[in-house]
Amino acid sequence: MTHASSLRSWGLAAAGALCVAGVLLAPQVTDTFALLALTVYLVMAMLALSLAFVWGFGGILCFGQAAFFGLGAYAYAIGAINFGPGVAALLLSVAVPAVFAALLGYFMFYGRISDVYLGVITLAVTLILFNLANSTSGSEYRIGEALLGGFNGIPSIPTLTLPGHDSPLEPEGLFRLVGLLLIAAYVGLRLLLRTRFGQVVVAVRENERRAELLGYDARLHKLLAFALGGAIAGLAGCLYANWGAFVNPGVFSLAQSAQIIIWVIVGGRGTLIGPMIGCVGIQWMVTALGGQQTVDTGLVLGVVLAAFVMLIPRGIAPTVMGWFAPRARPVATVPERVR
Repeated sequence: MTHASSLRSWGLAAAGALCVAGVLLAPQVTDTFALLALTVYLVMAMLALSLAFVWGFGGILCFGQAAFFGLGAYAYAIGAINFGPGVAALLLSVAVPAVFAALLGYFMFYGRISDVYLGVITLAVTLILFNLANSTSGSEYRIGEALLGGFNGIPSIPTLTLPGHDSPLEPEGLFRLVGLLLIAAYVGLRLLLRTRFGQVVVAVRENERRAELLGYDARLHKLLAFALGGAIAGLAGCLYANWGAFVNPGVFSLAQSAQIIIWVIVGGRGTLIGPMIGCVGIQWMVTALGGQQTVDTGLVLGVVLAAFVMLIPRGIAPTVMGWFAPRARPVATVPERVR
C-alpha cells in the first residue's frame, strides 16, 4: 500500500468514525421534529445510494428504482401486520425486492436488451405496480391480515422492534438505526467495489464486450449488481414505512422515480457519496419550498436538473474533487477512485 493510499484509508476511517459518532449523538441535541426530518433524509439517501451503485458503477440505466423501494415498503407492512414487526419482516422487505429485481434482470440481461429499452422496461414495471397498488381498494384485496387499501394505502404499520427489546423503536432509536444502516451500506459497497466482483462490474460498465472476451460473464455480474441495488432500495422502503407508519401507491409514482434520477445526476454519477449529498440537498430544498405557494416545486426541480446538466454535467462530488485534484484521473474509472 502506498503512502497516499494509507493516508486515504486513515482519512476514510476517521470520517466514518465521525459519522457514527454523529448518528449516535444527534438525537441528544436535536428536537423531535428536526430528528424526524433528518431520518427521512437519510432514508432517501439510502435509496439514492442504491441507484448510485446500479447506474453509476453497474452502468444499468434503471428508471424504476422506485419499484424496489415500494416493494420493500409494502413487504415490510404486510409482514409486520401478519407476523409482527421483528427481524423477519425486515428481512422480507429486503428479500422481496431483491428477488423481484433478480427475476426482472434475468429476462432483461439474458435477453440482451439494450440500455434504452432497459430504462423503458423498468419505468413501465414501476407504472404497472403503481396502477396495480391503486386498484386494490376492496376488502377482498388482502394478504393475510393486511388490507392493501388501494389508493388509501396501509395505515398504522407497526414500528420495528429489535431483538432483545420489548417496545418498538422510538424516533431516536429509528434515527440511529437508519443512520447506522446507511453507513454500513455505503462502507459495504465501497469494499465490494474493491473486490474482483466489483472490479468486473466496473469493467463491464466500461466495455461489456471486452469483459466477455476476457472470460467474464457480463450478464451475471450485471444481474447480481441489479439485485443488490434492489435489495438496498427495498431496505430503504422498509425504513420509510417505519418512519411514517404508512405506505401508499405513491411510493411507485413517476415523480418518485424521476427524483431518484435527479439525485444521482446532481450529486454525481460514478460516485457513492455524491448522490447521497444531492438527495439530502434536494430533499431539504423541496421541504423548504413546500411551505409556500409562490413557486411550483416541480418547476424548481426541472430548473435544477437542467442547470446541472448544462453547467455541472459531472455533478457535485466529481466537480468538487476535481478542484482539489485537477490532474487526477476521472472519478470512478477504477474501483480505487470510488468515493
